[in-house]
Amino acid sequence: MNSRRDFLQKLTGSALAFSLLPRYANSSILHMHAYEGPVLRVALMGLGSYATRVAEAMQACQKAKITGLISGTPAKLKTWQGKYNVPDQNCYNYETFDAIRNNPDIDAVYVLTPNALHHDEVIRVAKTGKHVICEKPMGLNAKEGAEMVTACKAAGVKLLVGYRMHFEPNTLEIIRMRNEGAFGKIKFFQGLSGFRIGDPKQWRLNKQLAGGGSLMDIGIYSINGARYMTGEEPLWVTAQETKTDPVKFKDGVDETIQFQLGFPSGAVASCLSTYSMNYLDRFFLDGENGFAELQPATNYGPIKGRTHKGELNYPHIAHQTRQMEEMSDILLAGKQPIVPVDGGEALKDLKIIDAIYQATQTGKKVELSAL
Repeated sequence: MNSRRDFLQKLTGSALAFSLLPRYANSSILHMHAYEGPVLRVALMGLGSYATRVAEAMQACQKAKITGLISGTPAKLKTWQGKYNVPDQNCYNYETFDAIRNNPDIDAVYVLTPNALHHDEVIRVAKTGKHVICEKPMGLNAKEGAEMVTACKAAGVKLLVGYRMHFEPNTLEIIRMRNEGAFGKIKFFQGLSGFRIGDPKQWRLNKQLAGGGSLMDIGIYSINGARYMTGEEPLWVTAQETKTDPVKFKDGVDETIQFQLGFPSGAVASCLSTYSMNYLDRFFLDGENGFAELQPATNYGPIKGRTHKGELNYPHIAHQTRQMEEMSDILLAGKQPIVPVDGGEALKDLKIIDAIYQATQTGKKVELSAL
């Protein structure tokens, strides 16, 4: 698996920095003393580049640890075993991982494989009785997403999705300010999500594995961001696709999509998803009484923000560290996050993705209530 983006960030943080965190950003990782509570025991499925980032970030966790590994590559399993001290009996391949049902060392499985594999793997994990964390997009479409949510509910397990930005302190501060009316009536959101993708042979440019192109990878950040920044669910979608390199971006693999969303309050969003332009990582929220901006808005950090009241400079801690600590509390202690990260939240994004693709194909406005 190739890197999503080349943002490499060291874990940082200090007692002084922790004291500056906003109220909505209180994270379970910010302990000033040793943690002695329950620990979420996690098996990572799919040991590629993003799994590497997750694994490294989890070394700073107090409430979550790696206790299992699932991979189709024996040599990779051996390497990761040694690095993260995972015993042989907790290592599986894709043919044998159903046996985790009998493994008390594993509470949850984090599915980090290509998009097209999520559906079947999440359902298989659910049937073992283990909780599931799945990378986004949760599935290839809303039909798959609904089946995944139903399967996890039937199995009595929780399904969470890797929405790391839902725990990011600058983002949460803007949400707090919006909820308190600091921006007044929200009128407009802009989301720009893009980068120039490299290796043309990577799975993200393979329709069978990715389910699409830029929208299924980087564009989902603007879709999800439009929802949590405005605090509303869209009613309609319009969209236009542009393709300048049909050799690299074959049929069914979108290069660039512009899309627009309309919300019940009358607010509108204008967003861009692309695999052919760099320096596109910006959210802008405009209200009658103020504004908020994040730039960068969703990369691996540090995230930078400002509002009409001044700069937001909350300390950076690896997003995956925050995510896994918070997900431990959600799964083990029933904590409710400020912004949901469950399968139902992901299903809403998949419905919008379906609508965007439909709009690009028909050239017509798509009413989300009809989906």
